Amino acid sequence: MKFSDLNSLGKRREPFLFITDFKAENLEVILLKDLESSDIDFCIDENFLHKKHDNKLEVQVIDFTQYKKKFEKIIDEIKSGNTYILNLTQATPVKTSLSLKEVYQCANARYKLRYKNEFVCFSPEKFIQIEDTKIHTFPMKGTIDASLPGAKNTILNNAKEMAEHIMVVDLLRNDLSIVAKDVKVEEFRYVESIHAGKKELLQVSSHISGELGEFWHEKIGDVLEAILPAGSISGAPKKSTLSIIEKVEEYERGFFSGVFGVYDGNKLDSGVMIRFLQKNEEGYVYKSGGGITLDSNVNAEYNELLEKIYLP
Repeated sequence: MKFSDLNSLGKRREPFLFITDFKAENLEVILLKDLESSDIDFCIDENFLHKKHDNKLEVQVIDFTQYKKKFEKIIDEIKSGNTYILNLTQATPVKTSLSLKEVYQCANARYKLRYKNEFVCFSPEKFIQIEDTKIHTFPMKGTIDASLPGAKNTILNNAKEMAEHIMVVDLLRNDLSIVAKDVKVEEFRYVESIHAGKKELLQVSSHISGELGEFWHEKIGDVLEAILPAGSISGAPKKSTLSIIEKVEEYERGFFSGVFGVYDGNKLDSGVMIRFLQKNEEGYVYKSGGGITLDSNVNAEYNELLEKIYLP
């Protein structure tokens, strides 16, 4: 299916679930009335109940030297002016005795999706929400262990994190301006608590909105296509940064860092597919990463990548 096909569904106010890969090249659409036979589970819930579990992942830590080489290539690209922020991700082998369905059932997250026997994601990050005539996006950039002394002030006052967040907010504001009018930052750098297995993380987000107009249902596919891939999980400038990601990461993201969402006939809600466990022939891999800027520290970025490997 093509994104333009969603316009006719929106015009008919036909509810659907959509799932798209990172590059926005593969789009899957399931009508909600057909979902039961699709072997797909999803849950979108702002106020989900926290379920306790003791399940852990056994992590086969990726080689730091290899990660450092990729990090240094990105720094060279930044110095050459080809990108100024790039989200570097990697696939880390992990082990668990749980099935994907069991992982989905025990995990806590605002945006959860299990796609057949291929992957499960449990994401804290919104992509876009559309309600009435307004579009909203909520870029998330900046993560810190909540147990550290003064964690909130530390993350908010960190110059590198501030610069990175400003870049992503600017990118997402420009993306919304492609499809909306009166784009503005509603709230800049607010902190939320994320349960990360046995620990708690603080993550920094912003809220950007714009005016779509009352006829957005008839162009819902055009809106999505225009602003994908998600800026918070790719980088800026988007076109050149996507090319660098392809060269440097040396693996296929696939649906990881893509987007899934639901249109119910009146509004649309969607999340970025981070916190992502994928099944392949060898077992499981967990895909994670973080934004790289000129001020980034390779050890800190490597540790952030590992910190994001958990079952929430």
